[in-house]
Amino acid sequence: MDSRTGLPVVGMVGGGQLARMTHQSAIALGQSLRVLALAPDDGAALVAADVQYGDHTDLAALRTFAKACDVVTFDHEQVPTEHIRTLAAEGVKLFPPADALLHAQDKRAMRERLGELGAPNPAWRPVAEPADLVAFGDGTGWPVVLKAARGGYDGRGVWLVGDAAQADELATTLLAGGTLLIVEERVPLRRELAVQVARSPFGQVAAYPVVETVQRDGICVEVLAPAPGLPEELAVAAQQLAIDLATALGVVGLLAVELFEVADPAAPGGSRLLVNELAMRPHNSGHWTIEGARTSQFEQHLRAVLDYPMGDTSLTAPVVVMANVLGGEPGGMSIDERLHHLFAAEPGAKVHLYGKQVRPGRKIGHVTVLGDDLDDVRTRAARAARWLREGHQ
Repeated sequence: MDSRTGLPVVGMVGGGQLARMTHQSAIALGQSLRVLALAPDDGAALVAADVQYGDHTDLAALRTFAKACDVVTFDHEQVPTEHIRTLAAEGVKLFPPADALLHAQDKRAMRERLGELGAPNPAWRPVAEPADLVAFGDGTGWPVVLKAARGGYDGRGVWLVGDAAQADELATTLLAGGTLLIVEERVPLRRELAVQVARSPFGQVAAYPVVETVQRDGICVEVLAPAPGLPEELAVAAQQLAIDLATALGVVGLLAVELFEVADPAAPGGSRLLVNELAMRPHNSGHWTIEGARTSQFEQHLRAVLDYPMGDTSLTAPVVVMANVLGGEPGGMSIDERLHHLFAAEPGAKVHLYGKQVRPGRKIGHVTVLGDDLDDVRTRAARAARWLREGHQ
């Protein structure tokens, strides 16, 4: 408990943009988020008042950090599961707990548990040797999607495998390097969707509207809220699925469920949903909520881990579009000049920069635009993101 404010102290392991934006929400609640960062130039370390430096894989650093916290949560899923279990056994309150977080850390564990729960999975199997991958591809049809069971993100750790020869060569190399693998069918994808739900220790849940996520080269470049043209029946089913998973897995905090909408002539409306991945933290698919929802995902995550009642998740405008800002090539206008031009051209755009060094393809921020017409709002958001990336419309 913070003796100055009388409010509980939330600690977040990881100092990236998610911790940075969670800190901004903590300020409104009278708090300063406590952050475990790797370095002083981490995005959250640049703005938070209470920062400890240490590695999230170092149990001693985690212990020291947790001593001054009433509850500990996570900016990413890379904290070793055994460390979370050790801290919990020592009396530290951690949300989400290790038994839940495992399903966002390990894709094999996630697929196995989803199957036990009857949740909609694509066809899949673990890959212990190259023959497993070849047999799966021969049985379901090529190409197939090979995934690292741990550690992949933004298109990393995912390979589209076209035939048995490629499968044998790639699996041999990856397995020899110690990569744990699973393989999934390549589904008849219509689009990718996401839904977020927050759950408190008391068991209260709150679901956000289903959104469409637009991917390019394995990276989310755009989020459309609400998902355009999604039948109400399918939207409600997605929200209920997220609520059921949060409850069954024992999630506390935010759960993001990434979904495939796949073509299925036998299903009502001609499509059905499959679970792609899970994340148990604020998520890129929910950045639009800062301006676009009555309660942002970051405030909601804090409410959840503190066991406060959940906030209103309704939209603040008929259409909200979030566009990620990816780093461009070096040179050209400074970021300050680009902001000048952007705000002159699009005064309604809300800009969030993460304090990161610019590298080509790296997420360095996002912009959000609200309005009434989807095409207009998408155009304005894309133009704003392009100004920040390239220095021109």
